[in-house]
Formats: sequence, C-alpha cells, structure tokens
Amino acid sequence: QFKLIAENPEKPVASGLQFKAVVEYTPNRAEDLQDKLILLVDDDIVDIPLLGLIPYCCLEIESEIDFGEMIANNELITKEISIANRGSTSGVFRISYDGVVLLNIKPIRGVVKPRSVRTIKVDICTDAPGVIKEVMKVELESRGCTEVWIKGVVVEQVLKVLGVSCEKVLKCINFGPLYFGTSKSEQINLYNESPECMDWVAVLEDNAIGGEMGTDLQGSTDAVLQDLNLKNRDVDVSTLILCIPDQGTLLPYEKSLVTLCFSPKKFERDFEVNDSSLVQDYVLFLRFETVGKRGGCLQTLGDGATASTRSHSRHVDLALMGSGFPVMLTFKPGTVIDFKECYLGEQTQVVCTMKNESEFLPVTFSFRRTAHFNISPERGKLKIKSEKEVTFSFSPRQIGTFEMKQIIDIIGTGVDKNNVDALKTRSFHQIYLTLLGVCKSKRKSVLFTINPGLTPLISNATGQFVARGTGQLSDTAPVAILKSTQTQIHTHRKNRNCKDDALIAFPNDRAASLRPSEWNKKYRTIFTKTERYNYIDPDFAYTHSERLLREECKKYYTDFVSRLRDRRLAKEAARQFHIYNNPVSIGIKPAEGLKSPNISITDFPKEKLQHKMLPLDDNCMLTSRKLAAMASKSTNKGVWSWLSPMPSSTEEKEDCSLTLTHKQLHQIFIGPSTIDFGDVCVYSTTTKELHIINNLSVHIWIQIEIEVVELRETSPLSQVVPPLTKTHIPIVFETNNVGMFKRSFSYKINNQHLGHVLVVANARPVELQLSARELILTPVPGCLAGTEFRKTVRLCNPRNHPAAFTWRPVTGNRKSAFTVKPARGFVEAYSDLECEVVWHPGFCTPEKGEFTLCVRKGSSINLKCFAKVTIH
Repeated sequence: QFKLIAENPEKPVASGLQFKAVVEYTPNRAEDLQDKLILLVDDDIVDIPLLGLIPYCCLEIESEIDFGEMIANNELITKEISIANRGSTSGVFRISYDGVVLLNIKPIRGVVKPRSVRTIKVDICTDAPGVIKEVMKVELESRGCTEVWIKGVVVEQVLKVLGVSCEKVLKCINFGPLYFGTSKSEQINLYNESPECMDWVAVLEDNAIGGEMGTDLQGSTDAVLQDLNLKNRDVDVSTLILCIPDQGTLLPYEKSLVTLCFSPKKFERDFEVNDSSLVQDYVLFLRFETVGKRGGCLQTLGDGATASTRSHSRHVDLALMGSGFPVMLTFKPGTVIDFKECYLGEQTQVVCTMKNESEFLPVTFSFRRTAHFNISPERGKLKIKSEKEVTFSFSPRQIGTFEMKQIIDIIGTGVDKNNVDALKTRSFHQIYLTLLGVCKSKRKSVLFTINPGLTPLISNATGQFVARGTGQLSDTAPVAILKSTQTQIHTHRKNRNCKDDALIAFPNDRAASLRPSEWNKKYRTIFTKTERYNYIDPDFAYTHSERLLREECKKYYTDFVSRLRDRRLAKEAARQFHIYNNPVSIGIKPAEGLKSPNISITDFPKEKLQHKMLPLDDNCMLTSRKLAAMASKSTNKGVWSWLSPMPSSTEEKEDCSLTLTHKQLHQIFIGPSTIDFGDVCVYSTTTKELHIINNLSVHIWIQIEIEVVELRETSPLSQVVPPLTKTHIPIVFETNNVGMFKRSFSYKINNQHLGHVLVVANARPVELQLSARELILTPVPGCLAGTEFRKTVRLCNPRNHPAAFTWRPVTGNRKSAFTVKPARGFVEAYSDLECEVVWHPGFCTPEKGEFTLCVRKGSSINLKCFAKVTIH
C-alpha cells in the first residue's frame, strides 16, 4: 500500500544539490500499517520508517464543572465547558442528563471539527438553597461514555447584626432610661455572611405588632388605656431613632459599623397631666433589608394590584427599647425667692434646697449668671433621689426693685446637627426661678468746712462752705459749644452777618484750646462772635495723609457692614420667596383683613383626615408606615398602560438620567420576582403581568432585556413610569418543548440599576381526561325491546389550550355495534364535553366494543364499552 516514486541519479550528487523522492500511501482497509524505506548512500545504509495511519477523531472533555458558591436570588448562572477535538476528522458528541436539579444544557448534541473546540453552556437557576452534585453523561465518538460532574452550593444571602465588642448576634438593644431631649447612641456591626455583594437599607417598623410608642408600661391598666391615643397619633418615629448610615453596600463577608441613636421626645397631650408622672416607654423594630427585595410578590386583589409585604427577602430585625423621663427637679421653699429689702453695698442670702425626684437618672445643672444675684454652687450634679443646698445671694449695685428670671440649664448629651455621627453635650431643658429683691439707699450726712479763701472748681454760692464727698472731679475741662446762628447777644457789628457754621466756645474752655482740635472746625467767642484763635499742636494732630488713611479705613468698614446687611436682606428675601412660592399660597399675607371660618372636626370627611404623605426625602429614614402610605397613594390611581417607551420631555430626560440611591430603589416595586405560569400546554400562549409601582416623586425608565425564545412575544420592553404611578407589562410565555422551564430575564432602571425576574413553567402536552374508562350500557326501564342502549362519557380538558379529538373504533374484522357522537370536535381550555355512546342491538350483535380517543398533539386513551342485556 506504499509506493515509491523516484529516479536514482546516474551520477553522484554534488555538494549543495538535492534529490527528491515521493512516497504515496493508498490504504485499502481501515487499519494502521508500518513499513520502512531503505536508502543506500555510497557504502551507508539508512532505514526510513513508514507509518500509515487511518484518520480518526480524538475528543476530550473536562471532568468537572464547579459553580462554586452562589446566592439564591432567582438568577440564572451560566458556566461553559469545552469539548476539544485533537484528531484529524470530525467527532460527534451527545449529552444526556436525568438529575434532580434542572439544568439547561445547550447544545446537547453536535459535531466538533478537527483541531477545534466546541463550547457547551450549562445554566443553573439559583431559586432554592442547597448542595448541587449532579452528573451528566457525555458520549464521545471513539471514546465511549464519559461522566462530567456538576458541583456547586446555593446559599441564602444572610445579613446579621453583631455586637461590636462581643461579636455575637444581637436581637435587642436596650437604651435604658433617658431624659426627654437627650440622646444615647449604641454601635453595631452589620455582617454580610454571603459570597456576593449586598445593597442594604434600614427600615423602621413603626406599625409592627408589639411595638410601643410613648406608653407607660409600668402604669396601671386604666392609665395605659387612657394613653392609647398616643399610640394612634401620627408620630414621625424617624425623629426618635437615628441610624447612621441607613443605607450602604456590603462586600462579601464584610462588616460595617452602624451607629444607632435614641432620642425620646415628649408627646403633647390633649389634656393636662402631672409632668412627673409622664413616663413614655418605646419598643420599636428596626429592619435591615436587601434593596429591591421588599415586595417579594405583587398580588392582584379585586380592583387592582397592591404590594404585599410577603417577601422571601434577606432581612434581619433588631428590637430597640428605651424610656423617656421628664426632669423632676424641685426647690424648697419654692420657685419664687424673695430677698426682702437690702441697702446699697450690702448682701442678703437665702438658702434653697434642690432635690432630684427621679428614681432612674441623675441631673446635671448649671445656673446662668444674673445681674445683682450670685449662686453658689453655680453648677453641679444631683444623684438619684438626692438633695443639695444652694445659696442665693442678693448684692445690688444700684437702687431699685428687682424681679429677675433665673434660668437653670439641665445639661445632657444630644445630637449635633452639624455632625450627626457624634453626640454633643448641651442644654436640653430649662427651669425658671423668680428672684425678687429691693435695694434702698442709706441717708448720708453732709459735713461742711470753712473755705480758706481759694475757690475750688465746684463751690456754693458764697464760696464759704464746701461739701465733701458729694462731687467728683473730671479729668477733662468743660467745653460748652453752641451753634453761632442760634444767638445774637452782644454780637459785634462786623460779625452780625457771618453765616458760617462756626462753633461758639464758652469762656471757661481755655484749657481745651491747648489740645489738638479738628482742623476743619471754626470757633467764635460767645459774645462778640469774633473768630477765636485755634491752636493745633503738630505733635498730636493728624497729617493730611493720615487723615486720608483714616477716611479710607472708615469707608472700608462702612462698606463692609453695608454689604453684610445687603447679603442678609437678600437671604431673607430668598427665604420668604421660597416659603410663599408654592401652588397653595397666592401671596396673601396672614391677617390681612380676612377672617378664618369656624370649622368643626365633623366638617371633614374621614378620608381627608388621613395624614398627607409627601414623597420621601433621601435624607430622612424609611419607615414602614411611610412606605405603606406611599404605596397606597400610588396603587389607588388607575393603572397606566402603554406609556412612553423613551424619555421625551426635558423633565423626563433629567429624571431618567439620575443615579438612584438604595433608599430610592427600595421604593420601586417590580414584581413578582418569580412569575410562575404553572402547568401550561405546549403550543399555547399564556400571559402573566409584571407589575411596576413607582413611589418616587421623579420619573423612572424601565428597560427589559429578554433573550429567551419562549418569552420573545413580550411587549412593550421599555416604559417611562411617571411619579407615584403603577403600571404593568404583560409577560407572554409560549413553548413547543415539553418539560420544566426555568429561565430568568433582566431589567434595568434608568439604564444602570440591574434586576432579575425568574420565569417558571411546566410545559405539558395537550391532554383530555375521561370520566370513565369502562362504560356499561343498560336499557332504560320501561322501554320496548329493541330500543337502543345509551350512556354518556365526559371529556375534561385540564389544560389552557383547546384540544382536538377524534373517536376511532377498535374493531377487528367485525363491524362495531357501538357509536360515539360527536365523533370528532374540540374541547375548550378548562372545560368539558359530554359524548354519547350508543349500542344498536341486533342478531348476533357483539356486546363488547372499544374506542380510542385520539388527541391531536397528545396521547390517546382507550374506552371499553359493554352492553348488558336483561332477559325477563
């Protein structure tokens, strides 16, 4: 089978030249051959082996597919495995799988070309947690059957609340007793015990069963029943509990520090009550949820779709407990302290006993400084049920009657508005005392002494007796000045017509004339109005450049203060504009001649008394009551259908380009997350609704990406949903393959936030069910002999597709005496049809018959019939 084609050279081959020979291999049977070619080179013999191999394929496949750890989030996970052909001819493969876990394997058969690789995709649906260890059999040409193991673990996405110090799971945090207006913080760790990232958000359950808001749990039953109105009040619980941060992203197996702050606030009551007995206990539940998994199922109830709270989402609840107490500080003899009368320069003291009546909390106090009064000690701390003496001193510095308000600041820790992460020590409560005091002056006897002859600056009329201690000397000389135009007494004749704005100097101001004066002022004498000599001392007076510098400095600060005032007025005007710039206010000032009508509570209908819920701000914390109110407001509207598929207006384009936060995504309901079509027929079309509820105050853009052939009839795949609106998209399912169907499709919100929806269906063939497999036909009593025997059989269609049927009698060589009407027809979906079987009696007529119910594109059923003849 080997052939050598060559011509031996007649002459020796020179160096540098070559000689070519051709060996041909022509196999005539499928086997490998081996031979050799002998080459004689001068005296040397060279053996060249010849191998003739038939073409073959060499298929190889990996022995294992490891999906690793996966999260049970109804997503389809795809892994690829390759079949390599290292041979010289194409090879055929075939995959078979009959395991418990539903796998989508594509392709299950095919051909691998020589020296190439064929990729096989294996999809697994992560809808239920568990361990996956399945095997699929792969038949490879020339290799036989090979097993490929499919391994993986599907786990729940677990979120845990751990203590910071103990690292143990926390179920409850007790903040203990606190004064109203103070705050206390506790830190926890959020732990993502799963192999994938998790977006979480905190939701305060303010309507949960077992929650208490402001009820005195230690009080009597009557007192608790009387305070039930507190629980029914529309209280914003997000102001009591602060969670920092209240949203975030956790990496796989990551811990994040979260600070919880409890700030009890005193509720206003409709009736007056003793402040010392006003104790409010709080029991609240804080839920940490996975973003977008709050509405696990949207159920259609009667008039529309509403979001149910049933969810198989990953969440963890944390109970929060705390109590609010008022400050109970009493004073003896009372809050009004009277110091009676006191003389100037003296001091009066009153001792007051201050007592902390609280049984749970100490009090830190601080007295503010008050004129004419001193307190010792000014600040301090009172323990539980303890007393302290405080000395109030009245030291008047002027004569008169004093009624002062003494402010006592109660110091505690509170939330800083500028830095909410840290608590700040501040005054959270104030107590007022009234201090009364009267200061009188003492009578003083004036002693006169004889003047030795020198007249002092201040003297009596005669200058003989001078009172000591009643006058005070001044360091400055008296200067009396008037406008020169206001007097004409003794004015000199030549100065009568002077009209300048000169100043008049009195005669006793000669000492002042030696001091530096203003260079631009003129002085005239008081009588003759003659211009006075005004001396300016160059050692003290400002030069011209210094005067200009002072004027520039004064102008700079004047302009600075003016700019500050203008900026303040502009801010105030802008604030007033934003207050009144709304569709409700029309610019009418309050009390501008209008009288408010007298409105009773009975004038309002019940539906209008509900608290108006505005769209949630991203800065406030989510609460279950607010979310429910927003969902109710959205679902109460009519269902919007056939919305705009693309953002068209400027507002829609701006809204649909926003990157939403975790809390905003948590207010968008897209579901159910699993659409179960149940048992459906092949070749049938079934529709389920995918509900979309937008509880935000902005537009959102929903884009659905479907690559599954069975869902390709779904439309529309893009919609712009307006604010506070609900809509739905019909998901259409149709298949031609019998078996379980589990696939997922993805959607995007604003073209950036991704989500998944799982579609489950059990495709079954067209089927008809018989009410009986055997019929016994008997004559009707009272009928004549020879009458036909009749009986009916019911055909039931349990599927969602009409079934076409045909009755075919099973007869051998004999003609059947039984007939069925109708012999062919249709049974609509989920309905039944009565068929009548008739036996025609006759001579030698067989009493047994059989029919085959042939269902189009379905299985056949046999019906046996018997005629029971009674001979009397």
